[in-house]
Amino acid sequence: MTFSIVVREPIETDNCCRFGAAVTTNNPGIGVFAPFVSEHGAVATQYRTYGEVGPRILDRIADGTPAADAIPDVATAVDHAAGVQAHGLCQETIGSHQGGRVGGEHTNGMINGPNYSVAGNTLKNFETLDAVAESYRDADADRELADRLLEALCAGDEVGGDARTATARSAAVRVVDPEAGIANEWYNDLRVDASETPLADIQEQYALAKSHHEAASEDWD
Repeated sequence: MTFSIVVREPIETDNCCRFGAAVTTNNPGIGVFAPFVSEHGAVATQYRTYGEVGPRILDRIADGTPAADAIPDVATAVDHAAGVQAHGLCQETIGSHQGGRVGGEHTNGMINGPNYSVAGNTLKNFETLDAVAESYRDADADRELADRLLEALCAGDEVGGDARTATARSAAVRVVDPEAGIANEWYNDLRVDASETPLADIQEQYALAKSHHEAASEDWD
């Protein structure tokens, strides 16, 4: 099981976007292979994929190629394209690739909205993706994006999520926000690499890191 969400949130005053991605899976170390985020876009690559796919896509986006073109171009060019599920966005477009061998007989799919994309494979049901998308859409946009993304993953996990069993699961979240304060990476770039409860663990990490950041910010000001 892997499912993820990638988002962009336009910042009208600066004519730019904050980008974020969050993912969870039934294998260790998903933070190495799936969520890639920069000031130019956000990408998640999953199922039988490798760490170079996401960075290659982000490099293409940074060079000016729209996500709608960069993602299929890169994903279909690798030797294992049939086993790659990838989705992402830049400031203008959303792109995706769904290899023909992704997920086998289990539930697989994607949902795209105006500024977000949700994708998953090897799931118990499609309601998992619906719940992730609905949670993100309904969340208070004034809350930190990383917090909302993790909450969305939890919503998907609660209604189905995993079609397999594993004792070493993982989760990751990354956000690049031009409006964020100094050292925001403390709470905007988090991973749980091997746990039976990665979503609960990463939410706890987020809460601790955000609290520490708020306390430290008082001294910086």
